[in-house]
Amino acid sequence: MNSCKLLTLFLFSIAGLVLNAASAADKTYADYIYTNAKIWTGDSTTPSASSLAIKGNKILAVGEYSQLRKIINQKTEVIDLRGARVTPGFIDNHTHFADVSGLLSAVQLRDAPSQHEFVKRIANFTKTLSKEQWILMGIWDHEAWGGQLPEAKWIDDVTPNNPLFLLRTDGHMALANSKAMSLAGVDKNTPEVPGGEIVRDDNGNPTGVFRDAAMLLISKVIPELSIQQQANEFKQGVKHALSYGVTQIHDMGQWQHLHAFKKLAQNQQLDMRVYSFVPLQTHAQLAKFVKKNGRGNQMHRWGGLKGLVDGSLGSTTAWFYQAYNDEPDKKGFPIDDLNDFSSWIKQGDAAGLHVTIHAIGDKANDWLLDQFLKVEKENPNNPQRRWRIEHAQHLSQSAINRIAEHSIIASMQPFHAIDDGRWAEKRIGKERIKTTYAFDSLLDKGAIVTFGSDAPVAPMNVMHGIYAAVTRRTIDKKNPDGWVPEQKISVEKALTAYTKNNAYAGFQEDKLGQLKAGYLADFVVLEKDILSIPAEEIKDVRVKMTVVNGKVVYRAKQGN
Repeated sequence: MNSCKLLTLFLFSIAGLVLNAASAADKTYADYIYTNAKIWTGDSTTPSASSLAIKGNKILAVGEYSQLRKIINQKTEVIDLRGARVTPGFIDNHTHFADVSGLLSAVQLRDAPSQHEFVKRIANFTKTLSKEQWILMGIWDHEAWGGQLPEAKWIDDVTPNNPLFLLRTDGHMALANSKAMSLAGVDKNTPEVPGGEIVRDDNGNPTGVFRDAAMLLISKVIPELSIQQQANEFKQGVKHALSYGVTQIHDMGQWQHLHAFKKLAQNQQLDMRVYSFVPLQTHAQLAKFVKKNGRGNQMHRWGGLKGLVDGSLGSTTAWFYQAYNDEPDKKGFPIDDLNDFSSWIKQGDAAGLHVTIHAIGDKANDWLLDQFLKVEKENPNNPQRRWRIEHAQHLSQSAINRIAEHSIIASMQPFHAIDDGRWAEKRIGKERIKTTYAFDSLLDKGAIVTFGSDAPVAPMNVMHGIYAAVTRRTIDKKNPDGWVPEQKISVEKALTAYTKNNAYAGFQEDKLGQLKAGYLADFVVLEKDILSIPAEEIKDVRVKMTVVNGKVVYRAKQGN
């Protein structure tokens, strides 16, 4: 062989080595592979798998370990999940996160079973406070002790130096002590507030209980936290949420809350995704904010507006066609002037913002559906239009049909069914409860149903929500076969409502809510397989690990 041919062969050989080296360098290897798992992907094309590969903050591949071995190198960490159940990260469609965070260090009244215990807990908590410090949150439930509303005179003697304003579980009613009412200038001569009620005694004096819009009389004098103080509280709330596998919240908050989350995200101190909603009536302010600041990033987004048509069932302020059975002089009421409210919906939608509205009673839901469909005709183009009804609790059959027909999102919170189910029938009777929390009826019609907590109105624990949707066993244990059992749904449908459907409800269906290649790596590892254990055990299942952006942000302590 002549020297020219030898040189040519040598050059080709060197070129081949370079190309092979370049090919090896270009190959994408996983940073982590989680294997030996029972993975519910939420993806209909690959509904289950045993292994999940992560690269950076995204899912690289989902499948069997034998398929994923080719993307393992010496830097890949392989984690054996020992048969644990894995699901996409849970998205909570409706929280009041400032209250969630504040409640962690507040007096705990949700399960106070009597007037005596209610007062005792407040008295003990007050002893830990400095003089003049406000006593807030509480989350009491008068149905727990038979239905008698609390009064300021119950607790005035144990709170002489501390103004008090404690919310009922639904957030639509609150108790103030005399000191708080004095600071707010509320007395016998204070006029009623449209869209609310001051509960009074036989002499016309306020008892201390305020409903809906009337609550502003007291809340307006409560000192507001600074943005930094609020951000610090949120850090604790985020840890709490992550422990339940909640990787994102849709927060129905205020402007201060948006700015506090924005501060955390900018400082890279936010380990949970947040989609911030602000009050509907501030639509012009939000439109300007979006124009100047965009809509945020993958950790913190904004652009949503939230309004309220009516109040709640527990506070007898939800708006119905017929009167309440136990308070026949009441049908509930709209919280705001309906002409103003209708205008806010139209203007918010016209500005390209995401409008979502709270509606509880059957009349409130029907009125809202009329407004949504009217605005669609008046504003033909809005890429951010995904109408949502928050709660959608008490529906006419017509409303169920229209929600499905017009692809309106029913943003529901299943724990309310097993909480309110203890006493809802005495409020609205046997006939109206048939389409109350109508999960199955909506899904059967093809509606988009999403789930969340409404925390702190209900617990943030997702397992409690899934348990509620699947069993509908009321928390008083009086309905072992389920309250309105025909509305029970499967675990898979409940999981879909907490994941895939919630991603759609927040414009993230192309990046979250399923475990599939290219999606963001948010997932949850559970201690038990909720798809195979008896349904009644689901409420006790705990989260072993929560992962956001491919990073472990919560890990249960061993032995817990």
